[in-house]
Amino acid sequence: MEPARILIVDDEPFNLDLLEQELELLGHTSVRAANGRAALDRLSEEPFDLVLLDVMMPALDGYAVLERMKAHEAWRHTPVVMISALMEIGSIVRCIELGAFDYLPKPFEPVILEARIRSCLERKRAHDREVAHLRTIERERKRADELLHAILPVSAVAELMETGQVKPRLFDDVAVLFIDLVGFTTWCHDQGPDVVVAEIQRLAEAFEVVAQARGLENIKTIGDAFMATANLLRPHDDPVSAAIRCAADMVAIAAAGEPGWRIRGGIHIGPVVGGIVGRTKFTFDLWGDTVNVAARLAGLGDGCALHLSREAFDRLADPRDVRPIGAVTLKGKGAVDVYCHALAAGDADPA
Repeated sequence: MEPARILIVDDEPFNLDLLEQELELLGHTSVRAANGRAALDRLSEEPFDLVLLDVMMPALDGYAVLERMKAHEAWRHTPVVMISALMEIGSIVRCIELGAFDYLPKPFEPVILEARIRSCLERKRAHDREVAHLRTIERERKRADELLHAILPVSAVAELMETGQVKPRLFDDVAVLFIDLVGFTTWCHDQGPDVVVAEIQRLAEAFEVVAQARGLENIKTIGDAFMATANLLRPHDDPVSAAIRCAADMVAIAAAGEPGWRIRGGIHIGPVVGGIVGRTKFTFDLWGDTVNVAARLAGLGDGCALHLSREAFDRLADPRDVRPIGAVTLKGKGAVDVYCHALAAGDADPA
């Protein structure tokens, strides 16, 4: 039996001495309390594995101590063995009803005392293991929730937890922004893996912050490309203008890095299908012509230019900074009217 720390409570010094000797022989450490009030003071000072509690004591008897222990959050699971010369069945029943683990009559047999202590300690340690296991489960659940919130929209996480699935749905009037780093692949050939990943992490974190600030939702990072949306899960009155301001912020962030990146981007607005794919690794993604067109537009030009579709251009209240470049053939789409916004660091307005 593992050594335990046991509180012994009795108003008779002889009984305290006897219990202390028996517990020492069993390898346990004991702490004495001469009455009920002293017992509560000891419990407030340190935790115990077990309490051996006399029933009949002046000032505060064993019943009162037991009641207070079971009402106290930190003490309620500490096992209590009542020890008393009072052998009335009513007293025994009352102690059990109040939450005592066991009842031992005086004078006690050492062998019986040892058996009762062993039983109580085994139950206490089983409970402690269960509590520790539940805490571990709670920590893992919290960590899983944090990971889900890191990769999925809030509404998708709520639906997933409530129903076990997220139904795909059609979202109307969504502005999709694609941002691409110019020359990233060539740069990677001359850098070590740590440098490459650190730079992508810097950009991804900063891009997520400005997207959030501009009212956009971060969707995903694909290699050196970044995808965000406006008016998908967070309603926005002017999604295209918000996407342009976000892209301008990203230009400044990219230019501030050691490579001095140039970026190019594309914006299209229209319906998209959104949903979660994956069984063990969940990913929230978007599909549809709106996404494809925005990605194709981002591939135009050689940097610091943002290309808009006709649909995106028509949504601008103030198109002064945007010029038409005519019909451009996009892969899988054919000829579309394209408009260009010449991005430069510092173009973003504070709104």
